[in-house]
Amino acid sequence: MAVKSNLTTMVVCLTIVSLVCSALLGGMYALTAEPIAKANADILKASIGAVLPEGGELSEAKPVEVGGQASEYYVSTKDGAPVAYAVKSTTVGFGGPLVLMVGITADGVVYNTSVLSHNETPGLGAKCNTDEKFMNQFKGFDPSSKTLTVKKDGGDVDAITASTITSRAYALAIDNAVKAFKSIKGE
Repeated sequence: MAVKSNLTTMVVCLTIVSLVCSALLGGMYALTAEPIAKANADILKASIGAVLPEGGELSEAKPVEVGGQASEYYVSTKDGAPVAYAVKSTTVGFGGPLVLMVGITADGVVYNTSVLSHNETPGLGAKCNTDEKFMNQFKGFDPSSKTLTVKKDGGDVDAITASTITSRAYALAIDNAVKAFKSIKGE
C-alpha cells in the first residue's frame, strides 16, 4: 500500500510543479509579447527608413510574393508618383533564415539594403550585417547591367571571406526582391 501512496504523491507533486511552471512561462510571455512586438516594429521602421531615399510619403504594407514566399512591400511616393519601393525578402543562409529589407528606386536600381534578422555564424556570415564593404557594393547596384550572384559563380558580387553561402543568400534575397519589384510594376 505504501508504494501506491508514494506513486500518487509523486504524480501529484509533478503535476503541481508542471502547472506552476506553465503558469509562470505563460505569464512571462504575456508580459513580454507587447514589448517584443514593439521592438520588432521599430526595427522594421528603421530598416525601411534606411533603404529608401528621404522625403517620400510611405504607404502601408502591401502583400507580395518574394521567392515563392508571402511577404510585404512599401511604396515611397512624392507628389503622388512612386519614388522607391522597400521589399522584405527572406532566403536561407548558412545558419538559417536571412531576412532583408531591400530598397529599390522606381527605375529598378537597388538603393540600399538592411538586414532585419539572421542566424549566421558570428565573425563569419554575421559580417553580412557589419561589413561595410560588402553592404556598400549593393548601393546603386543596377540589376539590368550586373548579375546578382557572387563572383565565384560568375556574377558581380564580392563575397564575404569564408562566407560564400551567406553571400549567395544575401545576393539571392536581393535578386528575389528585384523580381518582386518587377512583378509589382507589371514588368
